[in-house]
Amino acid sequence: MATLRFSSLLASSSLPSFRSSGLRFQSKGRYFEYSKNGIRSFSSAVVHEEPITPPVEVKYKQLLINGQFVDAASGKMFPTYDPRTGDVITMVAEAGSEDVNCAVSAARKAFDEGPWPKMTAYERSCIMLRFADLLEKQSDELAALETWDNGKPYEQAANEELPMLIRLFRYYAGWADKIHGLTAPADSLHHVQILHEPIGVAGQIIPWNFPLLMFAWKVCPALACGNTVVLKPAEQTPFSALYVSKLFHEVGLPPGVLNVIPGFGSAGAALASHMDVDKLAFTGSTETGQAVLSAAAKSNLKPVTLEIGGKSPFIICEDADINKAVELAHSAVFFNQGQCCCAGSRTFVHERGVEQGPQIDTEQFEKILKYIESGIESGATLESGGERLGSKGFYVQPTVFSNVQDNMLIAKDEIFGPVQSLLKFKDLEEVIRRANSTHYGLAAGVFTQNIDVANTISRALRVGTVWVNCFNIFDAAIPFGGYKMSGHRREKGVYSLNNYLQVKAIVTPLKNPAWM
Repeated sequence: MATLRFSSLLASSSLPSFRSSGLRFQSKGRYFEYSKNGIRSFSSAVVHEEPITPPVEVKYKQLLINGQFVDAASGKMFPTYDPRTGDVITMVAEAGSEDVNCAVSAARKAFDEGPWPKMTAYERSCIMLRFADLLEKQSDELAALETWDNGKPYEQAANEELPMLIRLFRYYAGWADKIHGLTAPADSLHHVQILHEPIGVAGQIIPWNFPLLMFAWKVCPALACGNTVVLKPAEQTPFSALYVSKLFHEVGLPPGVLNVIPGFGSAGAALASHMDVDKLAFTGSTETGQAVLSAAAKSNLKPVTLEIGGKSPFIICEDADINKAVELAHSAVFFNQGQCCCAGSRTFVHERGVEQGPQIDTEQFEKILKYIESGIESGATLESGGERLGSKGFYVQPTVFSNVQDNMLIAKDEIFGPVQSLLKFKDLEEVIRRANSTHYGLAAGVFTQNIDVANTISRALRVGTVWVNCFNIFDAAIPFGGYKMSGHRREKGVYSLNNYLQVKAIVTPLKNPAWM
């Protein structure tokens, strides 16, 4: 399987020297590259480099409420850890229910009385564009901070995720002044005006696997529509959300429009059940998503956008370009250390025929090892990996199982780690049935050179995204979300704007109209 270089940050004294043209790894003196089109070549050796302290400062450790950094009302703080070593990076303020109330009050006042929803859409667009420009100038520092907090390879953060973050803000800045209503003909003598209005205060809870991108997926459409936001980042990765939110205020974002409250599940629960939050958006596990949906329903029936679990099939048909399919099958599951909701972890192969950092924390690390143990005990064949790497940090060897059966836990559960299951199939009817035989429906990959086969499988799969002869292609305009227990509604693209808008009909009588 593929060679992986476990290097979150390469030894260097300056940020620019971190950059490369793509993600690189080494085997027996030779280097290979990973790009957005997939891994070009790979082998079986693994290189493990000693991590260094990145040349970046953790500047913001408090809660950001009403444009100011403040301590938690309780005075509590919690540690954040370097996944590469397990060492504490620093202490961060821990939001509690009182802090959630303060943040929601600030967001409510900013929406009801502040300038953000009242300014022209063009003015909002200009502020978002200035923010994107500032992100571009600060991208090296942001990539280093993201890597330190999350453990992902620096090149992935700098070359893939930061450009996408900037693109998302520019994309939604472009939408801000193109959100408009309609007029509708009525059967009676009435003029009907349909308005699309901002929904109000949006509560948003984001995960730790892509902290900056999830920040953008949530914040961009909400602010473009004129809403205000209270955002809770994952307790494992609070740094980048605090940092970029401070930058946002530097370019003219009014106080109270964007509030960031790091904390644990109790803070998320308080936000989900808050009576003065008008809209909720959550990305994370299915189990937590269910709890969030329940809390929203039991409080004020606020609408909820959920982007949650996945167990994506990666289907390699009999006629596929096998070299390309094998390369992308690898990146589909091992990208971002396997910590990706749409990871193609169920690899279906017709019977004939990276750069990687540590896991996020001890809990995730131990969970993955238990799933690997389960795969061995259930009779799957361990082809490679299966153990921790080294004695420091949260590294797991890239792991591949063959002879996997559909009823095994490694084939059914979302592992959220670098574990790939290989399953054989005989024909299209069988693979479609088995691919759909899951509670999840987030994404899928199909590899074939036959357009009829591609169309047949793509339309039959009950998932929100199907990648044909590619995988993990994300674009600001491409909607993302799932069927079944993978979530509700869509993020990105024009569809995400609907999550943050209310529809209002205004009906007035017409007297002696010249036309109807």
